[in-house]
Amino acid sequence: MGADQGEKSHYFHFSSKMEVINLPAVSRVAVCGGTHGNELSGVYLVREQQKKKEGAETFSLTTVMSNPRAVQQCRRYTETDLNRCFTTATLGTPISDRTPYEIVRSQELNTLLGPKGTDEAMDLICDLHNTTANMGLCLISYSACDWICLHIFKHLQKEMPTVPVRYIHFDVPQSEAYSLESVGKHGFSMEIGPQPHGVIRADIFNAMKEGIRLTLDWIHHFNSGVQFDGGEVEVYAMVKNIDYPRDMETHSITAAIHPQLQDHDFCLLHPGDPLFLTFSGKTETYKGVEPLYPFFVNECAYYEKGIALSLARRKRVAIPSIQVKTDCGKENGGEELKLEEKERTYDCSEDV
Repeated sequence: MGADQGEKSHYFHFSSKMEVINLPAVSRVAVCGGTHGNELSGVYLVREQQKKKEGAETFSLTTVMSNPRAVQQCRRYTETDLNRCFTTATLGTPISDRTPYEIVRSQELNTLLGPKGTDEAMDLICDLHNTTANMGLCLISYSACDWICLHIFKHLQKEMPTVPVRYIHFDVPQSEAYSLESVGKHGFSMEIGPQPHGVIRADIFNAMKEGIRLTLDWIHHFNSGVQFDGGEVEVYAMVKNIDYPRDMETHSITAAIHPQLQDHDFCLLHPGDPLFLTFSGKTETYKGVEPLYPFFVNECAYYEKGIALSLARRKRVAIPSIQVKTDCGKENGGEELKLEEKERTYDCSEDV
């Protein structure tokens, strides 16, 4: 796909010989699982991480089971989707006896990991998710110019050659960013599939485990003063969602994803390509005006949200070389961490 105006606009920030950008150390990191209680790779990875006693050398690591009630019931959520509860408005909602559990929990997590939009917030939050769609490993972020997240993505792409690794950008204002990772100064959701909900697959679990290991390894080296060279990366910028065809009266779906599209996430979809196959056997085609890249194709959890698939534009983004900012008297720019705060863990208890 050729460069469009959106692609070109990312290049004016840097010269061909990119200067090194100095960024603060990533001193406090949170890895969260179980935000959706039936997405089991993150649930078991967090449990595994909590068994480890050793701490990181250059940052504190907090592990959190985000939605313990949903995890215990192996359900996506108990009353409402926790991963839609982190907008500024929802985090400021007064709590009463009738407040849904997930809204209460989002405010507890905001206190623990934030508060959102403040200097006290975690430097980086990585929230772990599974999808039933054939998406490989995706980092999903609200920023296309977060150099920390983009360099981690670049590192994962290089070090995980057998797993498709992609970066998805949702262009949403910070106050309206609704998912858990938006509480941190930097953050991304690590989404990996295909894996059925309520099921754990060894290959998917191991890919997520390797992705987290490489992420934490990158943070350690960044905080230690290693310079990471810039370059170009591909970013999938979210454009829109498409719903299933539905009966006008019952609102029930009348078609399924077409077999030629099923399991073909991130394969370019052209106008006129098969999109749905109705239950009566008719093919419905994509009627968009431009080719776009489908993802979250036939995601199980999105039936209730009216989403059959999402569409994105692929753009090239130039990222600068980066290195940790050094302060006088503090080697490598990192804050001195108390030994007992090197690693904190939070299990399935509802108290935080």
